[in-house]
Amino acid sequence: MIFQPRGDHMADKKRPQQRNGFRTNEYIVYPAHGVGRIMSIEEQEIAGAKLELFVINFDKDKMTLRVPTTKLESVGMRKLSDDKIVKKALTTLKGKARVKRTMWSRRAQEYEAKINSGDLISIAEVVRDLYRSEAQPEQSYSERQLYEAALDRMARELAAVEKLDEDSAVAKIDDILAKSARSAKAAAEAETAGKAAA
Repeated sequence: MIFQPRGDHMADKKRPQQRNGFRTNEYIVYPAHGVGRIMSIEEQEIAGAKLELFVINFDKDKMTLRVPTTKLESVGMRKLSDDKIVKKALTTLKGKARVKRTMWSRRAQEYEAKINSGDLISIAEVVRDLYRSEAQPEQSYSERQLYEAALDRMARELAAVEKLDEDSAVAKIDDILAKSARSAKAAAEAETAGKAAA
């Protein structure tokens, strides 16, 4: 039996800790901004209507967002990716970069849409496709910007899932990309050498 001290009737006035499967202090992914943390669930009165909101903090962007608990579906807010998806995203980095031969502005829009989809595997595809090793030609400013944005989103989620700091997550991604680039280069050199010997 639990005895509650008198005057604890205020407990029912406490803010809710959970809504729609999301809890306070939980890290989540908000597609347009990446990884954030639910600080609280609060009620506000807006235009005479009571509205329940998730208060989400995006530490890196020094930004706080208030999202109605009823709008999660439409904004695409989701839980962090599970291990299986993280593994698949890291495997995606090892694949061969797919660069379409369309105009850059069109490709840039597609990359932007993938980054803002909040889908970790789509973000990994952008990181893979825009990665440049030291041996490769320089990137344009806008390519670099998109690469950095995708890398940042991926690293933040990887860090939150694997409980790493962000620098370690970036290092892990860089390591996979560099190894993949080295093995692709070695394969290309072996193929060239093979043709030369033939």
